[in-house]
Amino acid sequence: EEASESNGSGFNISEDGYLVTNYHVIEGASTINILCHDGTKYEAKAVGYDQANDIALLKVDAAGLPTVKIGSSSDLKVGDRVCAIGNSLGIFASSLTVGYVSGVDRVVDTEGVAMNMIQTDVAINSGNSGGPLFNMKGEVVGITTAKFSGQSSSGVSIEGIGFAIPMDDVTGMIEDLKQHKGKSGTSCPIAR
Repeated sequence: EEASESNGSGFNISEDGYLVTNYHVIEGASTINILCHDGTKYEAKAVGYDQANDIALLKVDAAGLPTVKIGSSSDLKVGDRVCAIGNSLGIFASSLTVGYVSGVDRVVDTEGVAMNMIQTDVAINSGNSGGPLFNMKGEVVGITTAKFSGQSSSGVSIEGIGFAIPMDDVTGMIEDLKQHKGKSGTSCPIAR
């Protein structure tokens, strides 16, 4: 079997090393390595995931880590400014892109599963998946997860359409994964 590598983004939600990313970022991983902005490297363990909602909770063995502040995605309105930080293309770590909320409560089909999403024109590229979408208060309001690109069925070029999972939809799931180590609800543990 040939080994492959994929890249994504994530964010730290606790000083003791719990991180959030998309499930599709770690799906099938035999090892999960975290590279922080300051160059510190960690090997992470997958605590658990919710595949249907494309979230995963990871844990690194560390203490005193800086954390993000979680905000409310239900407060977002079309026209609100937002920004994303991520590992664009897997080579441009800590890239910041800025844009606007283009739509809320968008139902988007991702691999046969309909999900509620925030639509944004923030540049989201391969490698940004799992990273934070911030409001202008510096609070995480979404998890960047997908973008439409290419051409529509009528041949029109598609640009500037990205999506993020609303934090209000998954904060309870993340806490559930943390409390029960991936063993409750629709969440499943990942043994690595």
